[in-house]
Amino acid sequence: MEEVIVLGDGIAGLTAAIYTARADLDPVVIKGPESGGQLTWTTDVENFPGFPDGVQGPQLIQNCREQAKRFGASFENGVVTDISKDADSFTVTFSDDTSMKSESVIVATGASARWLELDNEETFRGNGVSTCATCDGFFFNGDDVIVVGGGDSAMEESIFLTKYASSVTVVHRRDELRASEIMQDRFFANDKTDIMWSTEVVEYIGDEENGITGVVLHDNNTGEEYEYDIDGVFLAIGHEPNTDFLEGLVSLTDRGYVEATPKTHTECEGLFAAGDVQDQRFRQAVTAAGSGCKAAMEAEEYLNMLHH
Repeated sequence: MEEVIVLGDGIAGLTAAIYTARADLDPVVIKGPESGGQLTWTTDVENFPGFPDGVQGPQLIQNCREQAKRFGASFENGVVTDISKDADSFTVTFSDDTSMKSESVIVATGASARWLELDNEETFRGNGVSTCATCDGFFFNGDDVIVVGGGDSAMEESIFLTKYASSVTVVHRRDELRASEIMQDRFFANDKTDIMWSTEVVEYIGDEENGITGVVLHDNNTGEEYEYDIDGVFLAIGHEPNTDFLEGLVSLTDRGYVEATPKTHTECEGLFAAGDVQDQRFRQAVTAAGSGCKAAMEAEEYLNMLHH
């Protein structure tokens, strides 16, 4: 019987591991299929406190992992398929039919950004193709970029990118936007923004050394395909929280996010949620780390009550 199992080793899960390990709770951290979380796809992280010259996303994750290990956290590989609760303990079941028991669980499985799933997309993740304008917009200063999407997120990302890019063109597969009227008004009022209607990205052009140099676009009206020179691609087609294994145990929003209180409690006593798995708005490394800290401290308080 473990005292704490932390699901996920992104920045939220690792922060929770550091805090619970320092509290002598010997946390077991489960590294999922996307070990390290979204920061592993980010190059320079320049907005995380304490790194005036920035830090590579993978390096930040590695630093946190080593810090957690230093205080006694252990790490296991596993893909969680189910969590059940019986009296004062949880059973966490994995895809290989093994399971672990714990008195408390911190869910920090994150939300995976949706990608276009193009054949050569893996080559350009973090090398010209990004899912986070706030994280990576600065690196496209003076460049021409496109944003794929048509909702509020696409409008917000585009407007943000105009701080750096020379031009920002939205590529949208339909002939009308899903974004709210106010976001559309802000988008079209900006001199740096433009839009391509009824158009989809079907291929990336570039190489590993130079990154993205262009894309192949498909006109959904004419069926024509053509090359389009561009310096960067930002995908704003949504995120999918990794919460399938929680269905029936806790309440989820209509988009699948965990409904947790500001103190990271869920409605299931002893189960806490941290990071992007419960954050539909901010989705920043620093806010994820903060919620991981809160979840760890709440878990420690819960265990103290349970044992006394």
